[in-house]
Amino acid sequence: MGKFDVLHDYGEELERRIRLQTFPLAVKLLEKEIDIPEGAERPLRDFGYHVPLCQGYAMSRKEGKTIAMFKEDMWCFEPVVGYGWAQPPQYFLEGHNRFPQDVKDLAAGSNYASDFPRLEVGRYTGVVSAPLTTVNFEPDLTMLYCNSAQLSLLLLGREYKDGHDLKCSLSSHAACVYAVVPVIKSGQCQVSIPCRGDRYSALAGDDEIIFTVPTHKLEDLLVGLRHVEKYGSKLPRNPHMSREPEFEESYMKIARMLGMG
Repeated sequence: MGKFDVLHDYGEELERRIRLQTFPLAVKLLEKEIDIPEGAERPLRDFGYHVPLCQGYAMSRKEGKTIAMFKEDMWCFEPVVGYGWAQPPQYFLEGHNRFPQDVKDLAAGSNYASDFPRLEVGRYTGVVSAPLTTVNFEPDLTMLYCNSAQLSLLLLGREYKDGHDLKCSLSSHAACVYAVVPVIKSGQCQVSIPCRGDRYSALAGDDEIIFTVPTHKLEDLLVGLRHVEKYGSKLPRNPHMSREPEFEESYMKIARMLGMG
């Protein structure tokens, strides 16, 4: 078996079980340009223009490209700050990034800047993305653009191992940061929302939400998905509304303990 065949198999199983509309997006943060995997394209060098990172990710998840991006390729500053490729300007920290267009005053804008997820400055200098089904590098994480039904199934699979809820911070901004940086820092899964840039510039759908899983938890996620499928939690579904619908016996036993039914 080849070096990356297991990852390719994971990607194919995720596509089949979750019925995704775009490729599972494998992402790796790069320390140096020499870490760029073979065959990766660079926007400025190969296309002749800068792109926001959400468009680079979209090229990978929609077109199947392997895209490597560094500061010189970028058209959006938020991942440059969030991924630690440069120190944030004082102007950003003071709140001007969000005031006056999004928040009522600079204090609120400053709160946004304070909450903004950031990695250590200088640890990384670039990022590469590709479909998990064809990846030729070891990704740090995989981002799945899904709808609410698909997310529900993914969360069931994630909860299988320990039963704990997923705790995460949500923001309407910087999806490329909120979907990646907290996962790198915590090693845990994350749910995030496509931001305006992701939707307006990279064509994320209004029904899409992002579920991110670190690479070391991919196998656990799939084990969970295989298990819950045995009990009917799978896609596609055949929903129907019925009165007093049937639930599993353990569920009904607790209901009876509470004096229900």
